[in-house]
Amino acid sequence: MVIRPYGYAIWEAIQEYLNVKFKETGHSNMYFPQFIPYSFIEKEASHVEGFSPELALVTIGGGKELEEKLVVRPTSETIVNHMFTQWIHSYRDLPLMINQWANVTRWEMRTKPFIRTLEFLWQEGHTAHTTLEEAEKEALQMIDVYTKFAYEQAAIPVIAGRKSRVETFAGANRTYTIEAMMGDRKALQAGTSHNLGQNFSQAFGTQFTDENGQRQHVWQTSWAISTRFVGGIIMTHGDDTGLMLPPKLAPVQVVIVPIWKKADERTGVFNATSSVKDTLQAAGIKVKVDDSDQRTPGWKYNFWEMKGVPLRIEIGPRDVSSGTVVISRRDIPGKQGKVFGISMDCSILVAYVKGLLDEIQSCLLERATSFRDCNIVDVSSYDELKEAISEGKWARGPWSARDEDELKIKEETGATIRCFPFEQPQGTKSCLMTGSPAEEVAIFAKSY
Repeated sequence: MVIRPYGYAIWEAIQEYLNVKFKETGHSNMYFPQFIPYSFIEKEASHVEGFSPELALVTIGGGKELEEKLVVRPTSETIVNHMFTQWIHSYRDLPLMINQWANVTRWEMRTKPFIRTLEFLWQEGHTAHTTLEEAEKEALQMIDVYTKFAYEQAAIPVIAGRKSRVETFAGANRTYTIEAMMGDRKALQAGTSHNLGQNFSQAFGTQFTDENGQRQHVWQTSWAISTRFVGGIIMTHGDDTGLMLPPKLAPVQVVIVPIWKKADERTGVFNATSSVKDTLQAAGIKVKVDDSDQRTPGWKYNFWEMKGVPLRIEIGPRDVSSGTVVISRRDIPGKQGKVFGISMDCSILVAYVKGLLDEIQSCLLERATSFRDCNIVDVSSYDELKEAISEGKWARGPWSARDEDELKIKEETGATIRCFPFEQPQGTKSCLMTGSPAEEVAIFAKSY
């Protein structure tokens, strides 16, 4: 997949926000090699079993057959542990908390741009701790960072929770996830955080000497968000006209379209356009002026709507003489989303535009939340679950059945347990499959 500048700018906006959050929570960025000795992958049994169908291997280097095959990084737990083993000696070296921004290769058979590609970009955090409790606290803290990011920046109302055993990351004790509902009502796993326990530290011998002089294995976490999230933004908010980008992540927040017919109108319109652009840019708003001669204003409106730009400002000769502009919202099509006669006066215009961008941001979240809630059905039996899934909805119901029952549901309906949400209803419940007592409800859905 080639990511063009406009798509990459969305990824950069995601990076900028998360980088700050990672550093605020005590993590440092670094970089590990892309080529990993095959023997590293083999050390953790469930890890190699989970990843082997997706591995890309290098067998020749410098024109010679390699003594040991190299794996093109599918994820970095193994090589990170190889280094942690050399860096960690005492409890004083812990916690060790790092993150890397990198590319990852997984040999996918069925690809879909942004959602599932052979190579993708991501961040992966890796941490080591002295106790299980500390590792658990870290894994939960990072899924919380992702949840806040999804709600506050991407306007995506994800459901955070714990994965079932069947869906847990290969090599983890527990996987936490944020699950998002796309416009076609399929689920998208949009970010994960894993409590790895001591699985990798035992496989690699990553130990420390505790305060009593005893040797202990470290407790670890790993967590990641990838360019798949860009696909999530497209499929959560987009409509038949094209993209609809949340203002906080949009590469262009405001596009200005100057309108003129006669040559003598051009100078006045351009001067006004330039002044409005400078005013908004000085206030930290991302602005683009589309002053190309080759296209009509109508063509430009459609083009920037397709690109998902939250606001459009139109400036024509009449607006220049009255010292005002026309503003259109991407999230409200047609005349309802259009406001005339907004003053070009610096303070008035900036306050108005900033207010509108904030309003669009919250409207997108509200709209996505009500769409999500309308499409989640509470079920209490397997028949009800099958019906909900056949209607393309998510099914939420009590679950305490076996892994085999979960796999049976996947086989018969195509749906999997997306998560056991952190927010659980009170009261006693009976498993939708077996009728036995169930402590938690799970969410079932078809997914990408």
